[in-house]
Amino acid sequence: MANILAIVGRPNVGKSTLFNRLTKTRRAIVMGEAGTTRDRQYGHVEWCGKEFSVIDTGGWVVGSDDTFEYEINRQVDLAIKEADVVLLVVDVNEGVTQFDMEVAHLLRQAKKPTLLAVNKVDTFEQQYGASEFYKLGLGEPYILSAENGLGTGELLDEVCSRFPHKDAEGNVEDQLPRFAIVGRPNAGKSSIINAFLGEERNIVTDIPGTTRDSIYTRYNKFGKDFYLVDTAGIRKKAKVNEDLEYYSVVRSIRAIENSDVCILMIDATRGIEAQDLNIYQLIQKNKKGLVVCINKWDLIESKTNADIKAYEAAIRDRIAPFTDFPIIFTSATTKQRIYKVMETALAVYENKFKKIPTAQLNEKFLPLIENYPPPATKGKYIKIKYCTQLPNTQVPTFVFFANLPQYVKEPYRRFLENKLREWWDFNGTPVQLFMRAK
Repeated sequence: MANILAIVGRPNVGKSTLFNRLTKTRRAIVMGEAGTTRDRQYGHVEWCGKEFSVIDTGGWVVGSDDTFEYEINRQVDLAIKEADVVLLVVDVNEGVTQFDMEVAHLLRQAKKPTLLAVNKVDTFEQQYGASEFYKLGLGEPYILSAENGLGTGELLDEVCSRFPHKDAEGNVEDQLPRFAIVGRPNAGKSSIINAFLGEERNIVTDIPGTTRDSIYTRYNKFGKDFYLVDTAGIRKKAKVNEDLEYYSVVRSIRAIENSDVCILMIDATRGIEAQDLNIYQLIQKNKKGLVVCINKWDLIESKTNADIKAYEAAIRDRIAPFTDFPIIFTSATTKQRIYKVMETALAVYENKFKKIPTAQLNEKFLPLIENYPPPATKGKYIKIKYCTQLPNTQVPTFVFFANLPQYVKEPYRRFLENKLREWWDFNGTPVQLFMRAK
């Protein structure tokens, strides 16, 4: 298991800026508004040949009017328990505050290796203000500017020296499947991830827009190993009226782009709506695998087979012409069929890499094309002589060689794709068919 560094502190001291600096990403949202970060955010750091994970946490605060105060503080507690080393970040411009004292007391009780970073030291004169933080009782403070990188090298050297010796796992982040949980706000995305993991990993409330960052969580149980990505709910553009929410939606879109399979969460009590179709269009545009998850099924009174089939038919009708995708009726609250979602997503992921031998393709398609050839255009007959699957493509891609490929219309392409899906299992996975001159 990799070593873990947790970054903690009160709101708006630059924890997310430091997280982005260390991970060399822009994964955590950074704004001047206090309380931007709510969930734990995980990243990967490499320094001088050593690798470790870093956790960004929400700002620790007590007695505020923030609805999420209790949940954020609980997330900070969990991050401290998970970590091998804890980094307390403070703001040199504001000096020692009561919240800094409370967090320092919490860390002393946790008895974890703890470092103190005095952030926002952007000028030489500000360095003298760091001495005030000795009173926190956490040892010598490290002078830091997360904004421009001052002091991060010395800090990383000290962090790596404090880690216990562990066997390196290597960086498998790019090798593991990534499943993005996407949908409208309050569809149950964070709830189903918590149900998968069996712990309250992500904050869940009834308030739409609770999740703001795209949260990467590794699932490694029961012989399965992949990343789950909890995303912010994607609203209609007209309803996105905060800068913060705009950035959250952008992060969700990027999570779709970087995923292998998207699990589209639909609220069973509301059915499929226009915004669900917009999210589906994003998934299709980026050529990602698709699993449709109808959540909150426990709140539906009538659950006969006829009702389920009618619900499925309505969804496939709205998403047509692509209808070859799995639909699963779940409840994150009661954990009904949630593990089937996981197994189905893994099957869709495997379908993306399925290879069909050229001999099998031609054995099936050539007799079919001979009996049902493409319609003649301008008195010219189209003859397809050969087909094959291209190697090393993002999604399964097939090429049909014809004498007049420009005259093969879209309806005939869909006819060939339907037959392909009928003969081989590409459930949930987009495929591409191209016509080329022989």
